[in-house]
Amino acid sequence: MHIAVLTVGLRLEGCASLKEKRQRLAGLRDRFGRLPSVAVCESGEQDALQRAEWSFVVAAGTRSIVDRQVAEIERFLAECVDARVGKRELDLL
Repeated sequence: MHIAVLTVGLRLEGCASLKEKRQRLAGLRDRFGRLPSVAVCESGEQDALQRAEWSFVVAAGTRSIVDRQVAEIERFLAECVDARVGKRELDLL
């Protein structure tokens, strides 16, 4: 079993309310939370309007599957989320 924990910090420019923040980031849980090999949560900065921290845990039988899933998450964050990616931390277990 191979496991990766990806933690990303996001900057939400111009975000004026927690409701707006949740709407802008809802796609993360919707897209990756339904996958059987991925667990996703807002892991920090819950009360900050213009910052967020999200963690993704990916588990699979092979390292290549884990690497592909992490790459897909990072691509989605860079291209489809209305936020700028700041810190990125990847731990392989």
